[in-house]
Amino acid sequence: MKKHRKIACIWMVMLVFAGIASAQDSKKESQLRTVRGIVTDKSETPLPNSVVFLKNLRTNAVRSSFADSDGNYRFSGLDPNVDYEVHAELEGAKSQVKTVSSFDSRKEITLNLKIDRKKS
Repeated sequence: MKKHRKIACIWMVMLVFAGIASAQDSKKESQLRTVRGIVTDKSETPLPNSVVFLKNLRTNAVRSSFADSDGNYRFSGLDPNVDYEVHAELEGAKSQVKTVSSFDSRKEITLNLKIDRKKS
């Protein structure tokens, strides 16, 4: 009988530690940030297929994404302790570079980007 109690206690301790580890993982994930927005021209017309660049200022790594058919873009899973730069490009024209600061505590950051396209 003592053997069964010992095994039951060991299982309970393992379950408690598994719960703590799971809670810490979800807490870590919940701290990650998302940057999203829309790419438009000066007249607020969405610019689908614009290329949006996200630069990690700690590592200088650059991620890129295409804006969807409505001009929307999104980068998720971003480290809240890192500063980022974001800009968009289309047909040789660029938007201004916008910065996401590590001091900004928002989990969801919206940065709309405008590209001044030259008319031919």
